[in-house]
Amino acid sequence: MLLVKNGKVLTMAGISYDNGYVLIDEGKIIKVTGDYKEIEDLLKDKENTEVIDAEGKYVLPGLIDAHCHVGMWEDAVGFEGDDGNESTDPVTPQLRAIDGVYYADRAFVEARESGVTTVVTGPGSANVIGGQFAALKTYGRRVEEMILKDPVAVKVAFGENPKTVYNEKRQTPITRMAIAAILRENLMKAREYKKQLEDYENDKENYDKPEFDIKMEVLKKVLDGEVPLKAHAHRADDILTAIRIAKEFGVKLSIEHCTEGHLITDILMEEGVSAIVGPLLTDRSKIELRNQSLKAPGILSKAGIPVAIMTDHPCVPVQHLCLCAALASREGMDEEEALKAITINAAKITGIADRVGSLEPGKDADIAIFDGHPFELRTHVVTTIINGKIVYQR
Repeated sequence: MLLVKNGKVLTMAGISYDNGYVLIDEGKIIKVTGDYKEIEDLLKDKENTEVIDAEGKYVLPGLIDAHCHVGMWEDAVGFEGDDGNESTDPVTPQLRAIDGVYYADRAFVEARESGVTTVVTGPGSANVIGGQFAALKTYGRRVEEMILKDPVAVKVAFGENPKTVYNEKRQTPITRMAIAAILRENLMKAREYKKQLEDYENDKENYDKPEFDIKMEVLKKVLDGEVPLKAHAHRADDILTAIRIAKEFGVKLSIEHCTEGHLITDILMEEGVSAIVGPLLTDRSKIELRNQSLKAPGILSKAGIPVAIMTDHPCVPVQHLCLCAALASREGMDEEEALKAITINAAKITGIADRVGSLEPGKDADIAIFDGHPFELRTHVVTTIINGKIVYQR
């Protein structure tokens, strides 16, 4: 067993303890309380219980980067380690992040050192349909040991990125019309593939089984609601196109980047869309970023839109996730909402809140301990715990 005691515990589940206790057993949280008497009986063998005294420190759930490319673009390697975009075909839903992630990349170490215990990582935005994102813990001997959920979403992209990539190749898509048409076409094909499979299963005598199609198998899961779309969209018109197509096919959707989302908050509220905002610490390197603002997460959050904050690593290094949230708080986002944007909200939006994002009994024992308030610039992470194991000690 492992006991974290005496810290200021911010559970991100609606309650905090100025002098709290988090008890862990077999990789799971079994009790969170502000009263030691409540855990005395749970300490089966006090002599074998490892204790971390967090007096004067802040204890939070491990941080979650809801959208990044950690391990897909290897640190300081270049082309040989760039495995994020298979930019030879605009439609590649069959690609899986776990087959491109370099599990030993230094970024995973730096993530742990900054309290980031989960990264939602996957393909880039060169293709209209880029492939499957996965939620990974930032510690493990191989990628199989790091998987929290795979797939967590299928990446689709609108606007400048696919336009630019395929314009250089002199092939479709080079317009927003073509991007939307390609996505629609493939969702329609998947719908027909799904119907053919259902017809065959219901009446094998009169229907032939359709030829296996790995792309359609993935998109069928999207249509069935098993896997959401993760839609790269900066401009307001691209955000609205993503929503339009998702509604046409009845599929789940989150808006990634959402750079101009704060300009259309009323529509996003009406549509019930979640936003994963960022990267926030970059220059306005392309025209789609002309309305980029650190105020955006706060505007969206105050409008009642669920918000997570991302780094988009390597655009912003993953170790600066907490800094991104701190700057959003400085620019008007409620402090607790900013913390939620990198913990429980990030977990809820990406569909992993049953495992991570808050300190509650039954959840994975992923914990970050800070020697000051997480948003104070000079604060350090002093201990990181993943699955009940201390994986970093400052």
